Parts: sequence; structure tokens; C-alpha cells
Amino acid sequence: SKYAEEDILSGILPVMDDFERALKHIETSGNCAGIKEGIDLIYIKLSDFLKQHGVTEIESLNSIFNVDLHDAVANVPVAEEDKKGKIVDVLLKGDFLKDKVRRHSKVVIGE
Repeated sequence: SKYAEEDILSGILPVMDDFERALKHIETSGNCAGIKEGIDLIYIKLSDFLKQHGVTEIESLNSIFNVDLHDAVANVPVAEEDKKGKIVDVLLKGDFLKDKVRRHSKVVIGE
């Protein structure tokens, strides 16, 4: 709907403004700590916006592999018994939109 599009734009456009300011600042500044802090703030703002619209991360690391939530892209040997059959690395985070899986996590499984 038109209202939903306007709501999304009103949340995303300020984040784009922040990114543009950060990129401009990168060109003229040698202050890496300040740039990192700015990017962290932009990330938090975007993450909060997505959460307000029902997007949440699928918690995967150290979880038991679940075909409904995860896509296994590799298996790796692990020495620890408690890591066998569990996710030892997340290559791409998955997420829910409200209660529905929007994107599966791409994961590495310990064996």
C-alpha cells in the first residue's frame, strides 16, 4: 500500500543521508575511530528500523542444524564433541519477517 511505502521511505531515507555524510567524512578524515563509531550508529539505526517492521535475525551460531531455518553450505571437522551437529559458523545471517522465514541462514556444520 501507499502508506507502507511512505513509511518505509521515511525510515530508510534518513539512513541513506547518514551514509552519505559518513562517506563524505571518510574522504576528508583520518579519524578511523570516529568513522567506525559513525558507521556503528548507522547500523544500529537501520537495525532498529528493520525490527520495527517485523524483521528479526535467526539466531544460528552454536544451534543444532534445522533445515527449516538453515542452509548448510559446508561441514567441517571439529575436535569438541559438543560442537558436532551444531552450527560452527554463519556465512550469511537469515531472518524472519514477522513469524515467517524470509531468508535461511547459510551455515557451516561441525562434524
